Amino acid sequence: MNSLIMRFSKLIFLCFSVCLFHSSVTLAHESRPAYLEINESQADVFDITWRRPARGEMVLSMQPVFPKNCVVQGSIANYFSPGAHVSRWTLKCKGAEARGQTGSGPESVPDSEAGLVGHTIYIQGLTQTITDVLVRIQFLDGITTTQIIKPNDAKLTVQGAPDSWQVITDYLILGVEHILGGIDHLLFVLCLLLIVRNNWLLVKTITAFTVAHSITLALATLGFVNMPQAPVEAIIALSILFLAVELIKQQQGKSNLAMRAPWIVAFVFGLLHGFGFAGALSEVGLPQSDIPLALLMFNLGVEVGQLMFIAVVIVAILIWKRFTSVQLIWLPRTTAYGIGALSSFWVISRVAIF
Repeated sequence: MNSLIMRFSKLIFLCFSVCLFHSSVTLAHESRPAYLEINESQADVFDITWRRPARGEMVLSMQPVFPKNCVVQGSIANYFSPGAHVSRWTLKCKGAEARGQTGSGPESVPDSEAGLVGHTIYIQGLTQTITDVLVRIQFLDGITTTQIIKPNDAKLTVQGAPDSWQVITDYLILGVEHILGGIDHLLFVLCLLLIVRNNWLLVKTITAFTVAHSITLALATLGFVNMPQAPVEAIIALSILFLAVELIKQQQGKSNLAMRAPWIVAFVFGLLHGFGFAGALSEVGLPQSDIPLALLMFNLGVEVGQLMFIAVVIVAILIWKRFTSVQLIWLPRTTAYGIGALSSFWVISRVAIF
């Protein structure tokens, strides 16, 4: 019976590793949402940037549909960037005399008013996907709003200044989704969980990581510190490789820095991970009227997602110990080498794009 359980466990672990590697290579450090940016350059004239996730030339089949009072001016520029297909164009949104060349969504309001406020934007094809769309709208008067469109409700009604509750919910969700979609950040936390065996020391270690990345996230987002994103991503991958090596040393009975002072390691590398979080937040932007609140909620969302991941790992370990006596001696070392191989790949691929 134990032999059967052992074989089944290896099969499950192998399948999980293949899936993790396949998704991590392409989706590391991002949750792959689409992104719609709308900037008002003149009164009722909007510059549109529409970015959809892509793998090679395969692009998600969805498009934003604007109200009837909006017409395209000039041509639409299309091009590929790493991991995405980007379209750019200009819209003129005026009164009833305008007739849309872009069409209208099923919930769009009458086209008697100029501008976008009060009108509905619909994402055609979103309901057939599992991705989200981040929508960032910047008006001429400086007001910036950011909203998330979900597949189960593929539209939004454009508002002026966002209310505080909307900022709280939107940026909290953004933070949770970012950390849960960031395989590299989660692998770093997983390595810490595997290295630190003492519960109190684990609390201090995770707290040090949280404090560190909160500091650099705030400093970078508010513009006090600026770090190029490509080197940051490479060093984040290197931090995971470092912990994987430390984990192997621990299994070999050797003393290492991560065992003696894990909270110091977590704090130092946490500073770098904070710059990574800031890079994701900079793509979405902060509402100018609620910058402190949005930044706080994004950071809290990251922590909530991180704690969710930690809880799942701990519960999975407890369930395994409670319901089976099988000792998977091979699992820790296999996990360490797997994480090391994947992080090495990330280091090489991220350095290559400098």
